[in-house]
Amino acid sequence: MFIQTERTPNPATLKFIPGKPVMGEGTADFRDADAATRSPLARALFAIEGVAGVFFGPDFVTVTKKAGEWAHLKPPILGAIMEHFQKGEPLFADGAGADVLVHAAHDGEDGEIVAQVKELLDTRVRPAVAQDGGDIVFQGYAKGVVYLHLRGSCAGCPSSTMTLKQGIENLLRHYIPDVVEVRSV
Repeated sequence: MFIQTERTPNPATLKFIPGKPVMGEGTADFRDADAATRSPLARALFAIEGVAGVFFGPDFVTVTKKAGEWAHLKPPILGAIMEHFQKGEPLFADGAGADVLVHAAHDGEDGEIVAQVKELLDTRVRPAVAQDGGDIVFQGYAKGVVYLHLRGSCAGCPSSTMTLKQGIENLLRHYIPDVVEVRSV
């Protein structure tokens, strides 16, 4: 089994591509070892000294480090991912499912605007963000402000503010004149 690695815009996060589906659809975010209890792979990764976060995408795993050099962390991470897939273990323990990250529901008079925002996020933004090892989901809309939640390598990334303001905000404002600002939650 060959696992590719890719750098992400976040220097504290590395993307691992096992060449097999990870989540298939959706994503799952584990911000600490307690959240990882339902996933054997996430537990194994958090058992490695220096791992601060784990994120599962459709066909990749991103790992965020607390400290240390990737040269020291990468071999045990590769080993844990390889062992998991070679054993054919499930991604989640029996009875435990993924908290698949989906857009928040929105009721109200702004339903058409929110539908357009979600469509643009799904077709234009999320695929690009996944290339960088992360995900972005809609959290809310009020008075022209779109609230988004960054996950995976995007959470805590030094360039995330620029991506939100110069990329996503400009895109949404171009296609949806009612959008005046984008904020991270």
